[in-house]
Amino acid sequence: MGLLPKDADILPPSDDRVFKLILTAPEAKPVLTDLISAIIQRPVVNVVVRNNEIPPGDTEEKAERFDVNCQTDDGSQVDIEMQASRIQEETDGRYQNLKGKSIYYLCDLHSSQPSKGIQRYDRLARTYQVTFCSYTVFPQREEYLNSFSMRHDRDNELLSDAIHIVYVELSKLQEIMKKSVTDMTDLEKWAIFFRYASEPTCRETVNEVIASKEVLQMAGDLLMSISQDERERAVFRSRRMYQTDMQSNYATVLDRGRKERSIEIARRLLKRDRPIDEIMEDTGLTREEIILLCKKN
Repeated sequence: MGLLPKDADILPPSDDRVFKLILTAPEAKPVLTDLISAIIQRPVVNVVVRNNEIPPGDTEEKAERFDVNCQTDDGSQVDIEMQASRIQEETDGRYQNLKGKSIYYLCDLHSSQPSKGIQRYDRLARTYQVTFCSYTVFPQREEYLNSFSMRHDRDNELLSDAIHIVYVELSKLQEIMKKSVTDMTDLEKWAIFFRYASEPTCRETVNEVIASKEVLQMAGDLLMSISQDERERAVFRSRRMYQTDMQSNYATVLDRGRKERSIEIARRLLKRDRPIDEIMEDTGLTREEIILLCKKN
């Protein structure tokens, strides 16, 4: 009935590949339908998953796409993705790159609809770009669910409800975990499933959530099947190793850049006969490194 064994080694559904496998399995249509209903907050009768894989000969993009691109029975377009790891950003902490990505996907999907000769612009279907995020995007907001549409800059009047960007921050579920399952919304239940299903210490609560809805039981069965598939476990390990290596290489490059910048600053300060202790404080270099620079100069 979809419940997860207490000590089972479960792959995290917050992993983008596992997330997509759960939602796009042939038998997963009721799962995807219920999840979209919970996100857009209105009943969805049917969902069709549309192909968004990159052709093998594509020379522009080589990476596999893990977003789920689908269309509901009323024509609405919904693109759902799991952002498991942080997108590389500038240091301002505002996640402008992630937000820019969401806007780009949303506009691309909305403008792909036929208009001239088939539909009027005012009759285009609604388009939703939904990002489940394993980290905090909006630290200034307490809500785990943040939705954005087109509104007037001054008085907040709605210009159009044709496009929506939705972020579900899985890092903000601590208070929801304290609630009774009977008091949780459907989206809260889905968020808890995606965030905590792989954690044995939270397995009891997750199983209560799973038991509360038939579609969540289906999702639990799908997750168990994926977790027991040796090929998928090997793919998961391989992807994690690759991501870890990439993060390590990126961090190494950043550290090297900072070190080279500090050395350059130290050289300039040495030319001005600044004291070594002061240079150490300004650059973070050790005394030995600065003395070595002195000798080289």
